[in-house]
Amino acid sequence: MEYNSTRPHLIIPEYGRNVQSMIQDCKAIKDREQRNLAAQAIIEIIGNLNPHLRDTPDYRHKLWDHLFIMSNFELDVDSPFPIPEKSTFESKPNLVPYPARSSRFRHYGNIVKSLVEYAVTLEDSDPKKEVLIHQIACQMKKSYLVWNKDTVQDDLIFSELKLISKGRLTISEDMSLPSQQALANSLPIPEKPARTNSKRPRPATNTKSKNKKFRRPNNNG
Repeated sequence: MEYNSTRPHLIIPEYGRNVQSMIQDCKAIKDREQRNLAAQAIIEIIGNLNPHLRDTPDYRHKLWDHLFIMSNFELDVDSPFPIPEKSTFESKPNLVPYPARSSRFRHYGNIVKSLVEYAVTLEDSDPKKEVLIHQIACQMKKSYLVWNKDTVQDDLIFSELKLISKGRLTISEDMSLPSQQALANSLPIPEKPARTNSKRPRPATNTKSKNKKFRRPNNNG
C-alpha cells in the first residue's frame, strides 16, 4: 500500500493528485506543440473541477497561473497571459502599519482623541472651542458609564481630559456635566434576545379511545 506521506507534495491540493500527475506528464513531453495541446487540455480540466472560478474576473488568467504554480514554474509552454515568476510568490508581504493606540484611555475611543486634537488647534477666543470641550467631556462621561456602571465624578473626567490633551486644553471652573441619570437615559438600550419556547409539545391524546366504554365479556355462553 502506498501512503500519501510517501508521495510527492501537492502544491495546490484542491485540484487533486491526478491533475498534479498530468502536469508532470506534460512537462515530460518533448514536442512543444504536443506539450501546448496537453497544457490546454489540463486548463479545461481544472476549469471544470472548479466552476465557481468562472464567476470571478480573469478566471482564465488564474487557471494558467495555477498551472505554472503546480508545475513549480518548470513548464515550458506558450501561455496567452504573462507567465508568473517564482520570486513573486516566495517574497514575504510588507508589514501592515497599525495605528498606535493608547492602552490607558482606550475605553474612550479614537473619536475622543481626534476631537481633542482638533480642539487644540482652535483659538482660545473662538466661542466654539469651549462648547467643543464640553461636548468632549460629556462623551467621555458616557463612555465611562458604558464600561463602568459605578458613579463617576466630573473632576475625574476633567482630569483625564487634561491628561489626554497633555495639558493643552483649559477647562473653565464653572463647567458642569449632565447627571449620571440623564446620560444613562441617552445611552442605547441593548436589545433583549428573543425568548425560545423550551417547553416540549405534549403528545396528542386520543379522546375517543379514552371515552370509549369497554364491555365485560359475557360468560353465559
